[in-house]
Amino acid sequence: MNSGVLTASYLIAAVLFILSLAGLSKQETAKNGNLYGIIGMAIALVATLSRPEVSAVWLILIAMAIGAVIGAKVALKVEMTEMPELVAILHSFVGLAAVLVGYNSYADHVPMTGVMLNIHLTEIFLGVFIGAVTFTGSVVAFGKLRGKISSKALTLPHRHKLNLAACVISFLLMIYFVKNGGSTFSLLVMTAIALWFGWHLVSSIGGADMPVVISMLNSYSGWAAAAAGFMLSNDLLIITGALVGSSGAILSYIMCKAMNRSFISVIAGGFGNDPVDHGDGEEYGDPVEITAEGVAEMLKGSKSIVITPGYGMAVAQAQHPIYEITQKLRADGINVRFGIHPVAGRLPGHMNVLLAEAKVPYDIVLGMEEINDDLSDTDTVLVIGANDTVNPAAAENPSSPLAGMPVLEVWKARNVVVFKRGMSTGYAGVQNPLFFKENTSMLFGDAKASVDAILKAL
Repeated sequence: MNSGVLTASYLIAAVLFILSLAGLSKQETAKNGNLYGIIGMAIALVATLSRPEVSAVWLILIAMAIGAVIGAKVALKVEMTEMPELVAILHSFVGLAAVLVGYNSYADHVPMTGVMLNIHLTEIFLGVFIGAVTFTGSVVAFGKLRGKISSKALTLPHRHKLNLAACVISFLLMIYFVKNGGSTFSLLVMTAIALWFGWHLVSSIGGADMPVVISMLNSYSGWAAAAAGFMLSNDLLIITGALVGSSGAILSYIMCKAMNRSFISVIAGGFGNDPVDHGDGEEYGDPVEITAEGVAEMLKGSKSIVITPGYGMAVAQAQHPIYEITQKLRADGINVRFGIHPVAGRLPGHMNVLLAEAKVPYDIVLGMEEINDDLSDTDTVLVIGANDTVNPAAAENPSSPLAGMPVLEVWKARNVVVFKRGMSTGYAGVQNPLFFKENTSMLFGDAKASVDAILKAL
C-alpha cells in the first residue's frame, strides 16, 4: 500500500472513530456508534498490516485470531453487572502493550542522533511510565471490583509524599536517561517505580469511588496508546489515543462534579477513603415499612411514577421484572419514567446499559438534570438500590460530608418507596434522612424478590 492510500485510510478511520464517540454519547445512536468504531478499526488494521515495513504478517494474523476467540468467549460469558471489571482489565492490556512497545522501541530503532534521539528517548520513557501506571492501576481496580482485593482504601503513612517522591524520582531518571543517550538501568528502575505508583494510586481509593477510577483509567489507557503511537510513528494510534485520553479526562471531570469531588484529587490518588459513620447524632425516629402488596396499590393509584435505580438493582438483577412492571403500568395509562444519577452503578452509564438490556425504552430514561424539576409533580418514586445519590442531606445540610453533591430530589414527590435490605448507610457512611420522612415507606428485602412480588400483586 503506497503512502497516499495509507494516509487516506488512516484519515477515514480517524473520522469513523470520532463519529463512534459522538454516537456513543446517546443511547439512541449508540448502536451506530459501535458500528462506526468497528469499521474504523477494521480499516486501520488492514492499512497497518499493508505497510511495507510490517513483516511476518502471518504471525500477526495468528495472534489476532487467538485474541478474537478469547475476546468472543469472554464477551458472550460476561454479565452486564461484571462489565466494570471487564473494562478495567482491558485497560490493563493497553497499559502493558505500551510498556512492551516502549522496551521494543528502546532495543530496536533506526540510528538517531542529536535532537531526534532525545525526542525518541523521551517518548519511550513517558510511554513506559504511563503504560506501567495504567497496567497496575487497572489490575488493582479489577481486583477491587471483582472482590479479589479489599475495597478499603489503603492509607499508608505520608502517602501523598510517597506519590510525589515517585514522580520526582521518575522525572530525574528521565533527564539522566535522555542525557546519556539511553540507560537500561534507569528505564528498569523507572518501570518498577511506575508499577508501584499505579498500584498505590488506585489502592488508595475506596470502592465507593470506583466509577471515577474507571473513567480515570480509561483516560490513562488512551494516553498510553498515544505514547505507543509516538514510539511507533503511527499517526492513527496517536489520534485514537488522544481521543480516548481526552474523552476519558472529560468524563472523569463530569463524574467528579457529580460526586462533589476534586478533579485534582482524582489525579493525585488517595481520595475516597472507605466510609466511616458520620452520624450527626440526630434522632430521626423509626422508618415506616410497607409490603409489596401495599406498593402495588400505591402504583395503581398513581398517575406519574419515577424509578431511580442504583447499583443494588444491578446486583439483584431486578431490571427485567422492573421492565415488566413498567410495561404493565404504561399499558394502564400511567406515566412511568426512570431517573438516572451520573454515578449510579460502578461505571459511567452502567444503569443505562442495564435498562437497555432489559428493553426499557430510551425515551423514558432521563438524566438527573432532566428529571429533577418534575419530581415535585410526581405521585410515586421507587428508589431501588440507591442511597447516597438520593440523600437530601446533600442539598439541605451544609455540614454533611455529602454537602454540595448533586442528587436526585426524590423526597419532593408525594410518595417515596425505598427498596433496601436493611438500614445501613451508603458508601459515604452518612445516614439518609430520606428513610425517615413522612412521605417515605421502606420495602425491606432482596430487590428482585420485592419487585417480583409487586409484579405478582399487580
